[in-house]
Amino acid sequence: MSPRLTARVWIDAYLRRLSLMNIPAYITFKGDPTAGVVMVKLATLDGKATCFQRSYDLMTGERAWVVLSEGEEAEVDAAIARQRQFDRDLWVVEVEDREGRHLLNEEGLA
Repeated sequence: MSPRLTARVWIDAYLRRLSLMNIPAYITFKGDPTAGVVMVKLATLDGKATCFQRSYDLMTGERAWVVLSEGEEAEVDAAIARQRQFDRDLWVVEVEDREGRHLLNEEGLA
């Protein structure tokens, strides 16, 4: 997410891009519209999920999406719940795609 974009603006653009690819997604938790951290949960609809969060790549110093948790969907949900206990401004976007598409590595989203 660009430092100039608010969380809400980035999420709206992300949801629109997913919609154009016919990938269902929705906001499951709303955080601070200007400064909240964004997490993306990818549910593959087979009981598995992955949660991505923005972090800095220690090798390059660039921001990148990294895996916070992956495995059984209930375990991923529990990891997100733990993060929400520490950060009430956290946004969570849930993406549902059997093919595992999340588009986070695409230009403008990475």
